[in-house]
Amino acid sequence: MIIKRDSYLHKLIGSQRNGLVKIVTGGRRCGKSFLLFNLFHSYLVDNGVQEDHIIEMSFDDRKNKKFRNADLLLEYIDSKASDNGLYYIILDEIQLVEDFVEVMLSLMHNSQYEVYVTGSNSKFLSKDIVTEFRGRGEEIRVWPLTFDEFYSAVGGDRRSAWKEYYTFGGLPQVLLMETDEKKTEYLRSIFELTYIKDILERNNMKNPEGFRQLVEVISSGIGSPTNPTRIANTFKSGEKIAIKENTIRTYISYLEDAFLIEEAKRYDVKGRKYIGTENKYYFLDMGLRAISLNYRQQEETHIMENIIYNELRTRGYLVDVGVVEKWVADENGARKRKNFEIDFVINKGAERVYIQSAYQMPTVEKVVQEQNSLLNVKDSFKKLIIVWDDIKQKVDDNGIVTVGLLDFLLGEYVL
Repeated sequence: MIIKRDSYLHKLIGSQRNGLVKIVTGGRRCGKSFLLFNLFHSYLVDNGVQEDHIIEMSFDDRKNKKFRNADLLLEYIDSKASDNGLYYIILDEIQLVEDFVEVMLSLMHNSQYEVYVTGSNSKFLSKDIVTEFRGRGEEIRVWPLTFDEFYSAVGGDRRSAWKEYYTFGGLPQVLLMETDEKKTEYLRSIFELTYIKDILERNNMKNPEGFRQLVEVISSGIGSPTNPTRIANTFKSGEKIAIKENTIRTYISYLEDAFLIEEAKRYDVKGRKYIGTENKYYFLDMGLRAISLNYRQQEETHIMENIIYNELRTRGYLVDVGVVEKWVADENGARKRKNFEIDFVINKGAERVYIQSAYQMPTVEKVVQEQNSLLNVKDSFKKLIIVWDDIKQKVDDNGIVTVGLLDFLLGEYVL
């Protein structure tokens, strides 16, 4: 089964000859190697690049173990470049090579080399990996399959595909599993051995049980405002293992570095500043989130919000949680401040959109509730409500657009 990843392929194509190392990052098993060794390789050959001008190596292959030595690797690559043409150097699991940063910088001294690298452990897949290359690298972030990519592979009824997607997530290998049991076993193996074990070992963590319980707490509360203080109180009240606030912050950073979760900060729209009190966390793959909870919480409201967040990030938007403060009168006529939340405030360059995620709006009161936050924003940027219902896109008198979830995810509504 070939799953097209056109958005990433176009980024790789557009980055050719820019003088930088192309660093393909992203969570474990999200398709980085396939992108380079299959999709990008095929593109190069189809566009006239000779096979012997594409030098590919994967360092988790036993046959390439000796080339984990930095000097041997550089000598080998130079020996394969037999003429003055352009060579594409594609190296997978580069973190297994000793002094791999110096290796990449050395390769960049040769103008004949176009260098592409990827890796699959937390040491390499760090948020700061581009910094390690001292300004000589360009990061191309790869995510698990979007619903559009997923549906292009499975086809059939859209609603059935949606249920499959939010239950087992978007890791490409899941699509090859024939039964729910096999999918669950695969996800459990990836979650436990490829993510959690790697984080524990890499950071030499002394409290693995506390870390696992923190993952469960964050998994359970996706899309809910929280902070390390509140999480610490949750541990105390639930008679779990006690964890200090600073330790919780450190553990969360480990999860972010491994591309397992992301933080969305709360942003005061009118005050144009970030509010440091409580933020939200979202899982980057819903299958891994589900397995971390043993499928105990499959609530579509929060899952829908999380998937919308991932979709927005995949499309290249910066995503915050919006807060709009307004003076309102209480039942006694006294005026008081009230905060209205906007699920997502997204930005890309000069573009901004305010978005509400509403599973259902069965009553007038619910419609008013979802619109209030958007109407309290007094600017002219686009305002959007995404609903689960399969509706035809509409625009009300206030300029607020309402669109169905699957139409949005499948690209039928373009931001």
